[in-house]
Amino acid sequence: MINRRRFLRGMMAGGLTTVHLPIFEMFLQRKAYASTDGFPTRFGLFYWGNGMRPDQWVPTGTGSNDEWELSSALSPLQGLKDKVTVVSGMSLKTTNYSPHSSGLVGFLTGQNIFGDDDSWTVPSPTIDQVLAQEIGNDTTYRSLVSGCITSSSVSWNGPNARNPVESDPFLLYEKLFGPTFREPGEEGIVDPSLGFRRSVLDTVMGDISSLQTQLGTADRERLEAHLHGIREIEIRLARLQEDPPSFEACTRPAEPLSAYPDIDSRPQFSERNFVMAQMIAMAFACDQTRVLSYTFTAPLNNLLYPFADAGHHNLTHNETGDQPQVQQITQFNVNEAAVLLNALDSIPEGDGTLLDNCAILLSTEVSEGRTHSIDEYPIIIAGSAGGQLKQNTHYRSYSQENANKVSLSLIRSLGVNQASWGADESYTEDGLSAIEV
Repeated sequence: MINRRRFLRGMMAGGLTTVHLPIFEMFLQRKAYASTDGFPTRFGLFYWGNGMRPDQWVPTGTGSNDEWELSSALSPLQGLKDKVTVVSGMSLKTTNYSPHSSGLVGFLTGQNIFGDDDSWTVPSPTIDQVLAQEIGNDTTYRSLVSGCITSSSVSWNGPNARNPVESDPFLLYEKLFGPTFREPGEEGIVDPSLGFRRSVLDTVMGDISSLQTQLGTADRERLEAHLHGIREIEIRLARLQEDPPSFEACTRPAEPLSAYPDIDSRPQFSERNFVMAQMIAMAFACDQTRVLSYTFTAPLNNLLYPFADAGHHNLTHNETGDQPQVQQITQFNVNEAAVLLNALDSIPEGDGTLLDNCAILLSTEVSEGRTHSIDEYPIIIAGSAGGQLKQNTHYRSYSQENANKVSLSLIRSLGVNQASWGADESYTEDGLSAIEV
């Protein structure tokens, strides 16, 4: 008989390593790949909540270079237009029965949500985690799940396995650039406990293997999610004992403030986002990670923006007319995305920049916030994934094509041999050739 006390007994010797277990039903029963210039390619997701205004979102003209122009909502990207592709007119084919989660899950997994508004989850890993399993194994962090003004991420390892988000700038700095970080050529501090920690994890994995056969289906799902976390720790400990990669642009960024408190009940969006963007860019430049999920604001948020007289979600439903404040918030969010893109574009890599070796996806959970529509789905891609994706292009679908074609193209652009994406009506074996090189 295995009980929780027996499983944990003896593992915490010295108190150097803490390995928690999830609560199992059993215990409760008392009866990347490199770009053409040699640099790795990276994937990033920049996500914001509550959609946009389609009539002010869609660019004018289609094609490449001077054949199209950014819309008013996308005007903050003007300085980056040469490195941006906008895809409009696409439609999610998932069933839209949950206003702020059907689109989220439909685009990031290609499938319908499990459950309803009160209790739902994803049916499979989100696109960032699919990519992390393929291109994230050579870095300290297989993926980076971060955020700006949010307490939850849009990243899942699978059903009921939502990844925790790090949205505190100071804590993210400590995680990425704290005592264990070394710049190329910098002497690191040897931590004698690293080997002990790894040996403890080896012991845990051995005991867990014997436990698996005794668990029911629900407990096995919980255990698999827990194992994923332990594997992540193992990878990090191994990477900390290796020499840092020798990317010339890698350097420790400035340390953020210890706190960014709200001012008059309004978050410090731009201040927090700026320092997060600098850290994310250097995490890529130092090859700490090659996969990012960045939740700028959560789906269905009612945050009070600096210039707004009501919360964002409230305005999407109750502001009248052309909804000028909703439009201003959309522009604000796109501008904050541009802050991240500019941070990536400011770092030289070979004959180009770090952004050139990225595929950064910008999106939200609905198109029009007022109707919760998932037609005219908002999709922006920045960077070319090392020359695999077109830039300075607006592709418009006039037949409401499956938006998951874009997801499949993105996955393949990172060097992953993915045969298909999605399920049921969302299933596709074809990428969107119009954005592929």
